Amino acid sequence: MMMLRNAKLLSLSAKFQPSSTEPPHNSRRTNITVGTTPSSLERDCKLSRRNLSKSSLLLLLSTQTTLTPLLDFSKAQAEDTTSSNPNNPTNCGNRVPTTKAFVDVSIDGEPIGRIIIGLYGDDVPAGTARFTSIVSGKAGISYRRKEFVKIMPGYVQHGGIRSYGVDAERATAAVGTLQNLIEEWERGRRGEICNENKAGSVGIVVRDPSIPPPKTKLVARNGKLAMEEEVMAVGPNGTEFVITAVDSPELEDSVLVIGKVLEGMGVVEKIREVKTVRDNTSSPYFRVAKVIGDKRAVVAERGFNRPYSKVVVTNCGLIESQTL
Repeated sequence: MMMLRNAKLLSLSAKFQPSSTEPPHNSRRTNITVGTTPSSLERDCKLSRRNLSKSSLLLLLSTQTTLTPLLDFSKAQAEDTTSSNPNNPTNCGNRVPTTKAFVDVSIDGEPIGRIIIGLYGDDVPAGTARFTSIVSGKAGISYRRKEFVKIMPGYVQHGGIRSYGVDAERATAAVGTLQNLIEEWERGRRGEICNENKAGSVGIVVRDPSIPPPKTKLVARNGKLAMEEEVMAVGPNGTEFVITAVDSPELEDSVLVIGKVLEGMGVVEKIREVKTVRDNTSSPYFRVAKVIGDKRAVVAERGFNRPYSKVVVTNCGLIESQTL
């Protein structure tokens, strides 16, 4: 019995002993060289951890530095390919003016010069036809003796033909209806034609850029507060036009580009120097007045950025020339 009991103990102890082929459970301690203390080992581990973090940071920075030029180069290469593709419909460099028009301008009766405009008849036929019919007077109306009504930091805007009376009826019957202009403008929004408002661009206003979409406002009726939709002002009739002095991408939501200034940007700069009514839309009093539906705020807003001096088109027409 004693021999059997000792044999069982030996077999049980043999199960818990590590085999000769497996490393011992606490093998890390056996790898410590003679003379290495635990404190020096801990210090070495800390240093290696710090070096590892620094190496990772340097690797990350070097990766970003290496990838950024590659991404920029790929983007520039794609833009260059798009701009150099002659079949790209939105390539603005391919547009060639087909017709030239002129506009003579005066400030308070003093002539300041002539603006010569090149029109893109092949790209925007409806917009070009409408503008030429008015600037030449063939539509029975003309821009002569009509004023520039707004001077913004990036562009000047002509008031076009008034939206009432006989002139309004003739403007409606002019070549190229407003709906045709909107359709061409929507083609530009879809990227089918170029509609970039670069510096020196000339465009017809198809919707008022200063009028936002209709909003609800708080009004007082019979001693009670009520919400109603804001009444929008009369929209453009397709006769107002703008001339940009700098790149004005904000106009792409309201203007159809029909041409560019070939000569006379100095005249545009003189118009921009005219003093205007200060824009006060940032005033908290004006904002409150707009919210409560005060009509005085609406009237005041129409006068913002209007020139104090009379900036008038004294003469206009087409230039009969084959060389553009």
